[in-house]
Amino acid sequence: MRATVKYLAAGEQTPVYHASVGGEAARLDMDGQFETREVEIANARLRAELPTLERNAFTLVQRPTGVEDFYNEALVQSAYTAEVEALIGEVTGARRVSVFDHTRRADTAELRKAHRIREPSAVVHNDYTERSGPQRVREMLPAEEADALLAGRFAIVNVWRPVRNPVLTTPLAICDAASLAARDLVATERRARDRIGEIYLVRFNPAHRWLYFPHLQLDEAVLIKTFDSETDGRARFAVHTAFDDPTSPPGAPPRESIETRAFVFF
Repeated sequence: MRATVKYLAAGEQTPVYHASVGGEAARLDMDGQFETREVEIANARLRAELPTLERNAFTLVQRPTGVEDFYNEALVQSAYTAEVEALIGEVTGARRVSVFDHTRRADTAELRKAHRIREPSAVVHNDYTERSGPQRVREMLPAEEADALLAGRFAIVNVWRPVRNPVLTTPLAICDAASLAARDLVATERRARDRIGEIYLVRFNPAHRWLYFPHLQLDEAVLIKTFDSETDGRARFAVHTAFDDPTSPPGAPPRESIETRAFVFF
């Protein structure tokens, strides 16, 4: 399938990315600094081998959830947090998994306003950089504990899933980490209301291999590795973006999803 994605445009200017705010209109304060490219986005379900976290930086799992209402914050913080920590531990073999964030997104302004949630992220990016991955651990954990944990290998893994209907609009496209080059990644300051962080925006490279899982079901989840401290050749960053799927059926329900971020310590 051919579809368009939004890359950082070539140039010398150092960009600044302003995060959207839940319930407010979607916006990108970087006019003229992006370029739209048409790319091939392949059906990852049809690959001879399923993508893996270690080789490609993402994978698909079938895992039903016991949470019926993902807009119930108490249920998400308790029951779903426990589910995600168990799932990531099972898939990665990590000795400790600690969820630190849940972000809900929806594909219409009405849903975003009603639930005070954010829009699908429509620019090619990775959530953390060489600097901001460890920084996030230090922000979330006591200093001595963070120092001890950062002495070993750690990763940040997102669990992304639909929350009300299968994903038929604005699905998630993920770039195979094996097709990324270091020069494609541009460290970019990310400014939010409560903190300043850093993400990677991405410049176009024709070598990029894009994949997605069409019609993601309610009992499925995509695991996305957005940081890995290990530099032995395994996949470290899962560059991704939402995109407009030209095959979406007319009248399809809008995408509603939750992405849960977790520290993964080995």
